[in-house]
Amino acid sequence: MRAGSGKSRSEAGAEPRQRSGYDDALSLLSRREHSVRELGAKLARRGHSAEESDDAIERLREQHYQSDERFAASVARHRAGQGYGPVRIRAELKSHGLADAAIREAIAALDADWIANAAAQLRRHGNAKAASAASARAKSAAFLLRRGFDAATVRAVTRAETNDPDLELD
Repeated sequence: MRAGSGKSRSEAGAEPRQRSGYDDALSLLSRREHSVRELGAKLARRGHSAEESDDAIERLREQHYQSDERFAASVARHRAGQGYGPVRIRAELKSHGLADAAIREAIAALDADWIANAAAQLRRHGNAKAASAASARAKSAAFLLRRGFDAATVRAVTRAETNDPDLELD
């Protein structure tokens, strides 16, 4: 309330201060990385014009506060840590409007052993020992494909002998 008037600022007719597109984008980036497409969409939902959003994002890119490459690396690390394969990670990064080069670089930077990761997912899922029966192998394969592992990796893991020391399926 204003001193002596008895009315708050909004009741007196003054509009609350609108945050700039730059301030909103910076606030969003302070929480986590965002892609350019994602930032633009969020700024539009907050009522900022396309021109103001583009200017804000460009300024943030120049200041190195926003980077699609850093965003791609962050998402790729997070998803790989959750047990997803490269196909799924690539699709998610593509949905954020990232360039193919940035996607390839982020996945290559993971330096992951996808076969070991797929075997670990089967262990967590409880299908590691059931890989000998054809129907169980098919279920395991379908699970790994849904997790985003490529067909060669799925074949290697589901057809592996359970006594293979490299996969440690037991």
